[in-house]
Amino acid sequence: MSEPATTSRPTDPDGFIADCRARLGFDLLARTWTAVVIFGLREGPRRPGELRAAIGGISAKVLNDTLRGLEDDGLVERRRYAEAPPRVEYGLTALGKTLLGPIEALGAWSVEYADAVVEAQERAERRRGR
Repeated sequence: MSEPATTSRPTDPDGFIADCRARLGFDLLARTWTAVVIFGLREGPRRPGELRAAIGGISAKVLNDTLRGLEDDGLVERRRYAEAPPRVEYGLTALGKTLLGPIEALGAWSVEYADAVVEAQERAERRRGR
């Protein structure tokens, strides 16, 4: 009996990284703003302007594109309220909430090891003469 796809290792002789189901998660989190937006919604639904202010450094267009992509992925839901002026909020779906653990783990890793990574990058720049 073969292993389920979710537990297969990319180095197995029968599998390729391109075919590995884990690739989906890697691809999702590799998008520039995905993890930041999901983390920004961790405490509950927010209006786009509130979310943009909390994140900082993201344009309205990029935030909108990211939210729409996350909605297409089933990670975020859009709620529109019939008010004047119209109000829209975005919140995490149950599936989106499952990504908070991995994102928080990556954040904790970053806090612990960011200085070492920055030092290595600076050494590489010096080696290249920049």
